[in-house]
Amino acid sequence: MSSGFGLVVRFELRDEAAAAGFDELVARTLPEIREREAGTLAYVVHSVPDQPNVRVFYELYADRAAFDAHEQQPHTKRFLAEREQYLSGLEVTFLAAEAGKGPVPM
Repeated sequence: MSSGFGLVVRFELRDEAAAAGFDELVARTLPEIREREAGTLAYVVHSVPDQPNVRVFYELYADRAAFDAHEQQPHTKRFLAEREQYLSGLEVTFLAAEAGKGPVPM
């Protein structure tokens, strides 16, 4: 039984101008993820109300192969290269689903 493959990424952005540039980069990247990545089950971008220069991504993939395919996409490579100019910090947490309700069997 597949439990999917997930991660949470916390981006700390340098300042308000960097946050605006990062948000524009995200806006250009998301349509490509939606249209071209069947194995990407969830890709949700969150803002943090009391921390305007923080963004948190929740990503859920059908399996590790789907994540690896996501990482090889031209739009993902562009995002990874361009995001660096906006960041002051980055934290990635990989997840293993244990229980819950969602598109991936537990």
